[in-house]
Amino acid sequence: MINIVVSSKPVDGLYYYSYEYCSMLNENNIDARVVVICHRKFTRDDYLKVIRNKYIHCNNIEFEDIEVNENDISFILGRSMLTLAWQDFDQYTEQQKNILCKLFGGKLISVYSENHPAKYPLAVDFFKPAHIIDLCDTEVYLNGVGKHFEKTINFDIYKPHVDNIQFKHLFLGTNERYYQTVEKVIKDYPDHGILTYEADYVNMANNNVFVPVDNIMSMFETYVYTKDTFDPAPRIFQECKYFGKEVIYQRDKSIHDGGSVYWNRKIIKPNIAPILEAIEELHDTI
Repeated sequence: MINIVVSSKPVDGLYYYSYEYCSMLNENNIDARVVVICHRKFTRDDYLKVIRNKYIHCNNIEFEDIEVNENDISFILGRSMLTLAWQDFDQYTEQQKNILCKLFGGKLISVYSENHPAKYPLAVDFFKPAHIIDLCDTEVYLNGVGKHFEKTINFDIYKPHVDNIQFKHLFLGTNERYYQTVEKVIKDYPDHGILTYEADYVNMANNNVFVPVDNIMSMFETYVYTKDTFDPAPRIFQECKYFGKEVIYQRDKSIHDGGSVYWNRKIIKPNIAPILEAIEELHDTI
C-alpha cells in the first residue's frame, strides 16, 4: 500500500496534488490511498467536502483509524507534510500520534521543498524513517535533492466548469503572511474577492470568501498573484491557463521559485514514472 500522507489544512495545494496522484496511481493498478491526519481546527467532513466540490469522485481517502503494514510505503508531496506533523505533534490525539509514527517510521518517498529548511531535519530525526527516497523539481530547486519530478495537475478528474462570476479580481490570503501582501494592494482592486480562512488576521472590510468554496475558479475573471514568500508549486497558474482566466503577476519578478517557474510552464499531464521508480527502489530495500 502507498500511503499518501496529508497533514495540512483542507484547502491546500498539497492536499489536492495528493488526491490527484493517488487517483493516477489507482488507475495504474497501484494500491494507494490518501491518509489525512486532520488539523485540530477541521473535521473529516471538511477534508471530504473540498474533494467532492472539486473532483468527479471522492475515493480512497482515509484517516487515522487505519492499519499500516511494515512493507507499506508513505509518500509526501512536499517535505512540509512531515515537518508540520512534527511541529504540531503535541496537538494530535494519541491515535493520530501513533499512526503518524507508523506512517513516517518506515519507507518514505519525499518530494523536496524548502518551506522549513531548518525544521525538516528535526522532523526526520524525530520520526526516523527507515529509508527515504527524494524526488525534486530541479527547475524550482536548483540545488535540491532527488530525481527530477514536477507536480502537475490531473485535470481529467476535475468537475465540469461553468462560470458564475461574482467579482473581477481574486486574491489568495489563506495565511496571515499571504493576507498581509494582499492588503498592500487591495485598494487598487475594489471589485475583489479574497480566498481565506475565518481567522483573526482577516480584515472584515474586504470582500472575503471563506473556504471551502464549491467552485472558486468560476467566481472571478482575473487572479492577482501577490505572494512575496517562497512559493513551491502554485497550482492556480495552471488552473487559470486551463480555464482561460487572466493572471496579473504582481510580485518581484527577480524571485526564483515555483512562482516564476510555473508562470512559464505549459499544461502537461502528470508523469508518475518517477514515483513508480521510487516505489520499485524501496521494494528492493530490506
